[in-house]
Amino acid sequence: MRPSKPRRWLNKWSRKLHRWGSIATLLPLLIVIVSGILLLLKKQIGWIQPPTADAPFGPPTVAFEHILAAVAAIPEAAVSDWSDIDRLDFRPDEGLAKIQCDSGYEVQVSTVTGEVLQTAYRRSDLIESLHDGSFFHKHAKLWVFLPNAIIVGLLWLSGLWLWLMPHLRSKKRPTPPASSDRTPCA
Repeated sequence: MRPSKPRRWLNKWSRKLHRWGSIATLLPLLIVIVSGILLLLKKQIGWIQPPTADAPFGPPTVAFEHILAAVAAIPEAAVSDWSDIDRLDFRPDEGLAKIQCDSGYEVQVSTVTGEVLQTAYRRSDLIESLHDGSFFHKHAKLWVFLPNAIIVGLLWLSGLWLWLMPHLRSKKRPTPPASSDRTPCA
């Protein structure tokens, strides 16, 4: 019994999509998987994102100008004014300010004493830009990684169809009737 015409068409295109789609998505999907694994581990691996330093506890007493001066004193940070700072993560309950510089360095400053507690290169932002494609070009998200995600979704659907197909086919086959005239083997 041959499968119906729509089913044959779906079988043929599922195999083609699965074959060529997996080749087309190979490199971008590998980048997304590896960078995603690294981002999942960013709090556990200090090389990816610096761990939060222990700061003296107390209410914030240091002015923002003093924090800027403390960060500017670090040569690796390459900070001369506020325009060189990408983000400032102020954590009053931890007595800490995390300053993320445009140079990629993160400087952690005590908001109680004003001393620099830690300076380290922060790779999590770079890895995140690899993960979403913005590292390569500002339009790579929409023109490369979004179509890739759609193709991977179609690969999942075609793979599901290719897996279900033999099971559906075996359910439609009539089972041969059990014969009672068989003689037992000696």
